[in-house]
Amino acid sequence: MTVELTKGDRALLAGRSGEGLALAMRVLVAVANAMGAAELLHISGAHIDGCLYQGRVGLDFVERLAADGARVRVPTTLNVGSIDLLHPELYRGDPEEARASRRLMQMYEDLGCRPTWTCAPYQLAVRPALGEQVAWAESNAIVFANSVLGARTHRYGDFLDVCAALTGRAPAAGLHLEKNRRAEIVFDVSGLPPALLASDVVFPTLGHVIGAGAGNAVPAIVGLPAATEDQLKALGAAAAAAGAVGMFHAVGITPEAPDLATALHGGAARATIEVTVAAIRRARDELSTLGSGTIRAVCLGTPHASLSEMERVVELLAGRQVAHDTEAYISTGRDIAARAAASGIAAGLAAAGFTVVTDTCTYVSPVLRTGGPVMTDSAKWAYYAPANIGVDVIFGSLREVIESAVAGRVCRDESLWSG
Repeated sequence: MTVELTKGDRALLAGRSGEGLALAMRVLVAVANAMGAAELLHISGAHIDGCLYQGRVGLDFVERLAADGARVRVPTTLNVGSIDLLHPELYRGDPEEARASRRLMQMYEDLGCRPTWTCAPYQLAVRPALGEQVAWAESNAIVFANSVLGARTHRYGDFLDVCAALTGRAPAAGLHLEKNRRAEIVFDVSGLPPALLASDVVFPTLGHVIGAGAGNAVPAIVGLPAATEDQLKALGAAAAAAGAVGMFHAVGITPEAPDLATALHGGAARATIEVTVAAIRRARDELSTLGSGTIRAVCLGTPHASLSEMERVVELLAGRQVAHDTEAYISTGRDIAARAAASGIAAGLAAAGFTVVTDTCTYVSPVLRTGGPVMTDSAKWAYYAPANIGVDVIFGSLREVIESAVAGRVCRDESLWSG
């Protein structure tokens, strides 16, 4: 199948708006053909994942686009970079890589993108509405947009995301299309104990279970109680990390799943999986490389912490301080950081020994002074950090992480995990 192009598409492809846009359109058309798309569709916005410096090729690509005069055609936000531009003193890596990272981030600004530097663009004041077509990259942002907002984006990666932003077009394929948003696998959590279902920790661990079990299929979840956006964020981020989940339906909670029949588009599930306490505990253990002992750091805010999550950390600290030989970090977007500073939440975190990190995240940037072990409440952080930055990780609930940070050693509430 050859994708059908509009007159405007063909003009871009022919270079009538410059070589940068012609290059972007060539990439989009090639991918659309590979995906079997019949056409390209208009998008109202984009979120760019390729801001992390991972080698010269990423910088070369965006520099070429900028040199050719390309500019984004739709409102475009930017994912985390490799360095905290507001607190550059936190960076502990190679100075040359820092310079290249800063250059890459500047180049995306030069393309006309908004310097948001957050993996949680859905926490910004303006975000896509139900049914709105966008091109978002960054795995947790993708799954949140599709699932919680009901917007429509496929799983976009580096280079393709910026090509969509520059042209305002995306392949009419994947999760952009109604037929591909149908749930295929059902995860039933109704048998979990009420205390576990009422805890925040069930969401990242359940996400890990779902990601491993669903792969790239769209899952539906039945039996979840009412959930906050922060809890759904944690679930989606874990599912996208452990698998290739780009969307989930939480029945009775997310907008496209008022009931299971609707989530299944009137069809039948190809499998139903009963989620047990043992599966949740196994997920906790799979997300940990250690189970006990001294910790040297705690890392929160992956995906980027919301204002309410930062406030919750202050509440759990209850005036106490982190152990003197334990580092404590919470990552967030600069918009949220500014609100935390204005409200006094940031001061409360600082008084307790927490460092607020913006523009990046501690599992991708060399911020930690120690080599670990590190405790976190984020399934995504726990999944990627051992390979990315070479540390041992202990995963736990937020309350367990805070108690461990104060004590300087792993503190567990085993009743939570036993059911």
